Amino acid sequence: MRKFEALINGNMLQIKKFYFNPLRECCSVAWDETGQCVIIDPGFYTTEERDELYRFISEHKLRPAGILLTHAHFDHVFGLKECASALDVPVYMDPADSPVLGNAGYFCRMFGFETPDTDVRTTDIHDGDRIKFGNTVFEVLSTPGHTPGGVCYYDRADKVLFSGDTLFAGSIGRTDHPGGDYDRLIEGIFSKLTVLDGDVDVIPGHGPSTTIADERTRNPFLQPFNEPYEESGDKDSPLEDEQ
Repeated sequence: MRKFEALINGNMLQIKKFYFNPLRECCSVAWDETGQCVIIDPGFYTTEERDELYRFISEHKLRPAGILLTHAHFDHVFGLKECASALDVPVYMDPADSPVLGNAGYFCRMFGFETPDTDVRTTDIHDGDRIKFGNTVFEVLSTPGHTPGGVCYYDRADKVLFSGDTLFAGSIGRTDHPGGDYDRLIEGIFSKLTVLDGDVDVIPGHGPSTTIADERTRNPFLQPFNEPYEESGDKDSPLEDEQ
């Protein structure tokens, strides 16, 4: 990937990825030439992980401007309270995920983790909102389905998408947890994400980075929806006989 694997200089978005907690959640620090930065999904679980994040911010003389949540599942918010308190910056979240944030203990007990303190004041965001830091603007793309308030953050100028647990390299977010909705997830992916330019780089909430073009053409969860029915070799839909 062109921007993520090494730190680079220049007037463009720079990104450092951290893989935190046993579920390997991807927390990203994004900044531009002004030195202002945002932290996306602070899921650090241990003091060592916390210190790694803070040390990076300090060593690169970054000035945090906000914490952005793609969604409020426990593995993405383990460090939220600590991070928000230490950095004293606003926390941006779709309000539809407030019940998810408040119910972090449900999932923690299920997976055997300690329940984080999630009593954090959040700033509401909605589809189409713009979050500005330094010279950079992130657009909020509402993509519910993995959770009721799942969003992606899109930097149109630098062609970078932070997709959270909506879209992965070769997969999509699971929808079998409380609040999940497969139909809404698929609708959001096709109406908001696959319509972006193919060379948009995608940073998911878990796993490796990818591109919109790769997911449009290779993601097995999306390919069937892109193929005309005729390509199956059967010109007649089996549903026609039932209607």
